[in-house]
Amino acid sequence: MNTAAATAPSERTVLPARTPLRGRLAVLSVMLGIFSIVTTEILPIGLLTSIGSDFAVSDGTAGLMMTMPGLLAAVSAPLVTVATARIDRRVMLCAFMLLLALADFLVAAATDYRLVLVSRVMVGVTIGGFWSIGAGLAGRLVRPASVGRATAVIFSAVPLGSVLGVPAGTFIGGLAGWRTAFVVLGVLSVAVLALMLLVVPPLPPTQATRAGLLGTVLARPGTRFALLITFLIVLSHFATYTYVTPFLERVTHAGPALTTVFLLVYGAAGIVGNFVGGALVTRRPRLAVSLAAGLIAAATALLPVLGRWEAGAVALLIVWGVAYGAVPVCSQTWFAKAAPDTPEAASVLFTASFQATFALGALAGGAVLDHLSVSVVMPLGGAVAALVLVVVGPWSGRRFAN
Repeated sequence: MNTAAATAPSERTVLPARTPLRGRLAVLSVMLGIFSIVTTEILPIGLLTSIGSDFAVSDGTAGLMMTMPGLLAAVSAPLVTVATARIDRRVMLCAFMLLLALADFLVAAATDYRLVLVSRVMVGVTIGGFWSIGAGLAGRLVRPASVGRATAVIFSAVPLGSVLGVPAGTFIGGLAGWRTAFVVLGVLSVAVLALMLLVVPPLPPTQATRAGLLGTVLARPGTRFALLITFLIVLSHFATYTYVTPFLERVTHAGPALTTVFLLVYGAAGIVGNFVGGALVTRRPRLAVSLAAGLIAAATALLPVLGRWEAGAVALLIVWGVAYGAVPVCSQTWFAKAAPDTPEAASVLFTASFQATFALGALAGGAVLDHLSVSVVMPLGGAVAALVLVVVGPWSGRRFAN
């Protein structure tokens, strides 16, 4: 979402830095920053059993690696936005990339699982801060005619993290150990930091999102509805997808190489879903979110049955990938429609709610996994996704209320 569609007078002082080439490189640096963040956040999904085994913790406890960043991101998104309202955005972006690099190196060197969790706290703060600041910077990095394309490039980092980052990290982890995968991510984060220092111009704050404004937007019926559908779909997805690697290993009996291929196929399907969902949600928002939720519910419910065979597992992962690929853009669009006059506040609430539910989903799925089995996790998550179909129904004849 573009939070700087209008250019404030003070912004004009940085216009000389907006040469086409430097502007494109600045956008690329923000996209690579988000790519590094997304990959770091969800990489433990592909390495869950390896990390848990090294520290002698259960899969459910290892799932805390997914819970911690989400919880901290949910808290840091509004806090950082409000607390840093007067600090140059370039400085904040660079600070968060440095924090991400330190977190990656810390987990790679950890000798105790508690240090791993400390590093994930650092990742969570980075997610909440970088996303809230960086997602809406396209209008300050490129000329007005290029803002739409620049915004699309920045957000393409999300599916690319799934389709390239996680499979590549999982492959490196299988080849050279999971610690090496995090070292590589740390080096990438340092490289992105260097690029930002070179190409991102000074970005003095031109708008300030205050706590009172967040409360006003949150009070709107449309925002609360966006929160509800985001909660249900994201809870369902991360309660199940966090533990897809244990499922593939124990139920499908896929080896590390095949698991990496499956995750790659899932990520590729997610890119397709991202563009399909983006095209559909602008015209038919209720249909888009209903299809996404329904397909996630069907795929996860059927996985314990058809996922026993490799062909069945990969087919359902494709369906799941397409469906979930549409979720972030659908959710974000609902938030934007609920608060068109305050896009930055809407972006903060989207980030906070998404990450909080991300964490809760991973925690709930881990609890079920530890007490029952991974085959039970999948249909329970699917049942939560199916609730979206019930919730969206009563709203089918209503417009977004602001």
